[in-house]
Amino acid sequence: MAGLTEILPEGAPPPALPSISLWAYPAWSAAFISYVMQRAQVPGFVFPPSAAHSAYIDALLASWASSPENAAFRPHAPSEYAPRPGDLICADRSAAPLYHWQDKLAEAGQFRPMHCDVVVAAGGGLVQAIGGNVLDAVVLRRFPADRAGHALPPPWDKAPFFVVFENRLDSAP
Repeated sequence: MAGLTEILPEGAPPPALPSISLWAYPAWSAAFISYVMQRAQVPGFVFPPSAAHSAYIDALLASWASSPENAAFRPHAPSEYAPRPGDLICADRSAAPLYHWQDKLAEAGQFRPMHCDVVVAAGGGLVQAIGGNVLDAVVLRRFPADRAGHALPPPWDKAPFFVVFENRLDSAP
């Protein structure tokens, strides 16, 4: 079998190797959340794995809209619900971000750059959550919370939280 240099035209330079930044695109954070859900044995029909946060967010919202009492994940506005371990906290990273989860219902099926983290601890003025592809790594992040435990809005130049999905897997029928 001929080597790479043997199949290139004579005098042609070898092809450039891909940049390490290639691994940062496409984003793998949704795949990480999907992996976490699969490892937690959440069935795919409850949390459909996806490479895009907006796809599984649409599925979770559709499940809630069709049967709020039976939905395994219940959407809440971040200002109205204090996240607990196992919940998802999600932000919209688009140029014209959504500020409330109900706005996403109106554009179901449309891609939107988003990011979700899994809440692992809450209390003491913080919501702590783990997410993937944060600086190209799996990272524990700490978000400030008010006295009631609601995640505070991030600084104006950061993606706003627009939904917290309450994990009801242990209580949903």
